[in-house]
Amino acid sequence: MTLPKPPAPFKPLRGVRILSLALNLPGPAALMRLQALGARCRKVEPPAGDPMGLYNRAAYDTLHQGVKVFAADLRSEAGQKAVHRELAQSDVLITSFRPSALRKLGMDWATLHKTYPALSQVDIVGAAGARAEEPGHDLTYMAEHGLVPGLDLPTSLFADMGGALATVETVMGALLLQRTKGKGVHRQVALVDAAAFLGLPHQWGMTTAGGAVGGAHAGYRVYPCKDGRVAVAALEPHFAQALCNAAGITEIDRQTMMAPATHARIAGFLAALTRSQLDALALAQDIPLFTLPR
Repeated sequence: MTLPKPPAPFKPLRGVRILSLALNLPGPAALMRLQALGARCRKVEPPAGDPMGLYNRAAYDTLHQGVKVFAADLRSEAGQKAVHRELAQSDVLITSFRPSALRKLGMDWATLHKTYPALSQVDIVGAAGARAEEPGHDLTYMAEHGLVPGLDLPTSLFADMGGALATVETVMGALLLQRTKGKGVHRQVALVDAAAFLGLPHQWGMTTAGGAVGGAHAGYRVYPCKDGRVAVAALEPHFAQALCNAAGITEIDRQTMMAPATHARIAGFLAALTRSQLDALALAQDIPLFTLPR
């Protein structure tokens, strides 16, 4: 049998030249995605390097695969000349400094647009507009939008990574406007806005205790099993029906799936099975679940 050919690499940004001054996580994560989409990506770091390279070298190396990185002190004449050589042949500049710092370095939009009218600039900030000078980080932006329950830290840096994706989206929009208008555009990407977007299901009540995906629906929960845990996502009626059939629950409707008795029946059923048995059940009965260690 002849296997189908794998799809051709998706490189819609081939030929686009991007320069980044953005350090830490959101900027490099955006650059990683843009590079994967075919853009030619270069990054300027201070002589001491990007802090990411110090506190997690493996992450830094992954983020910068295929990206040409060079050091330049933007406070020096030599560093400024090196960066301006790059700006002269770039389509988009990405930054992550506060607006006041950009002005001091001569890298603010008002200054650069006069010299490079075709260049677009995307500034990653904590919050947009009047709040752009406020100190903050991923944790504070998530906390502002209800994504930090209790005293436990979130399992990932959602505002940073969401901000990275928003930056990619903004870069692509800027490129489209560039080609339409024939000149560069300036946009800010606020990490707090990325957190707000990610937090919408919580704001809508979907993930709160009484919400269908907050634990109220018996088919959408994490349960203990015989040798670990199982994340069950049988939310749609046909998936919930398959789960109930497997657990010996004969009648199902929305109230049934919300009933404490249904929770107890499904919990007891899953607790008696091993991870391998549950994996086999998922395939045989078309039940969306994923088993986890304890």
